[in-house]
Amino acid sequence: MASSNRPGADLIADALAQLGVRVVFGIVGIPVIEVAEAAIARGIKFISFRNEQAASYAASAYGYLTGRPGVLLVVGGPGVLHALAGIGNATANCFPLVVLAGSAEREQRHRGAFQEMDQVAFLAPLTKHAEQPATAALVPAALERAFRAAAYGRPGPAYVDLPADIIRGKWPAPTAVSPVPAPPRAAGDPARIAAAAQLVRRARAPLIIVGKGAAYGRAEAALRRLVATTGIAFLPTPMGKGVVSDAAAENVASARTAALKAADVVLVFGARLNWILHYAAAPKFQPDARIVQVDGHAEELGANNARGADLAILGDVGLVATGLADALAGYRAPALPAAVAASRKKNTERAAARAALAKVPLSYEHSYAIIRGVLAEASRPIVYVSEGANSMDIARSAFDMAEPRMRLDAGSSATMGVGVGYAIAAALARPDATVVAIEGDSAFGFSAMEIDTAVRAGLAMIVFVMNNGGVYHGVHPAAYESGQPLPSTALGLETKYDQLAESLGARGFVVRTPDELAAAARAALHCGTVAVVNVVMDPGADRKLEFAWLASADTAAAAKL
Repeated sequence: MASSNRPGADLIADALAQLGVRVVFGIVGIPVIEVAEAAIARGIKFISFRNEQAASYAASAYGYLTGRPGVLLVVGGPGVLHALAGIGNATANCFPLVVLAGSAEREQRHRGAFQEMDQVAFLAPLTKHAEQPATAALVPAALERAFRAAAYGRPGPAYVDLPADIIRGKWPAPTAVSPVPAPPRAAGDPARIAAAAQLVRRARAPLIIVGKGAAYGRAEAALRRLVATTGIAFLPTPMGKGVVSDAAAENVASARTAALKAADVVLVFGARLNWILHYAAAPKFQPDARIVQVDGHAEELGANNARGADLAILGDVGLVATGLADALAGYRAPALPAAVAASRKKNTERAAARAALAKVPLSYEHSYAIIRGVLAEASRPIVYVSEGANSMDIARSAFDMAEPRMRLDAGSSATMGVGVGYAIAAALARPDATVVAIEGDSAFGFSAMEIDTAVRAGLAMIVFVMNNGGVYHGVHPAAYESGQPLPSTALGLETKYDQLAESLGARGFVVRTPDELAAAARAALHCGTVAVVNVVMDPGADRKLEFAWLASADTAAAAKL
């Protein structure tokens, strides 16, 4: 009588399908090839990358965009080590991620087996959950626990170890598993919401800060209502853009410094009081400003800044925003402080003047104005990905967001190398959208070979490489002929990223003038495949080496960090 036992790889793939997995990111090798092939046979897309680091970034971004854990499949040993970048990035940004890795056969452990590594012990301190199922029958339950751990509470990475003997052996079919339901939403304490409303009613200059947690938590409807009915000014963090439309009259992003200094009551929705928000410390914030922090995760409340939150509200951001809007019925915020209104007007006019200034070599501001004008012709929504220093920082204010989760950037750890992986994830998560990645040339170098991945996957995206020949900025072209050592910030002079793209099967364009950039951007928008536009720019050797949002030493000292 024929055995009813089945390969372990099939049982693993069955469980992934039962859990609702549609896409797996990774790189295969011994022993996980069989798992990937079994997943493909069940209709799961496997996106095969060139580097585990980029694959891990893509999987984590997919988790953020979809609200369900992204799945990464890699080999053991070095594959796991390479994937650490994405695991750390998922932790820093609260992205739900499930990592699966092959490992040595259990009977060969401690004998120098192929790529042997105690991956569970190694990853346990770095993930929310890490386990190796003891038998094939326990694999589905282990996967279910990992998915639940990644998505519930503070989202983050979870790990399941898959020994080669489980993958390759034949086993009885285990019990089926069901998709992990969305986490329950908890309402905030009504008394604390009422107290927050009283603080707002007494405030001279209330301010709402909208963080990426509000975007992940799908809180846009509630926060838009809160802003619209109260008229309270709001400031989005980089990935909080679009939760409330950037076009709203209450948006004070163009007067960020003045708005933070003027605010006497600050409502923080789904944002951490970390370096991006200067730890809520003076001199960026008023020393006596009252901080109301709303978050779904208790460990974030009052963390990172010296004084904590004056009023912490634990609960779903959207539900708390709804409760606060109800408590503020009939309230209208005072007019913007004169200093904030003046700063917003001055900065808006200055940005417009810079954007209108056409010159060769190209500047960031005018290049972005050209790109923005061409993308206005797009018939589909646009997901923006940006990374780099100047490239990302200037792009943050150059491209307005009308909807949430339409902008991905280097995030809480300012991680370089995420860009192309994020763009691939966005193209898969949002097939209805046009994906546009704006990359610094240094940042693009981390993951440029993943253009091949996007081409093989049949995806469409536009990548603008802002090529100034350096990290932060380049150096004067004459320096390459001086015979003197180049500075540490120097990259290749006018590196041919367009030719690299062509060699990988993408469309490639090189531009040096405004007219060339407009023509290339338009061709890229309509080409229906992967396009890389190499924008040769002013090296910006006179620019100061800095990242505009990085807290100053004075701020850090004030925060006692």
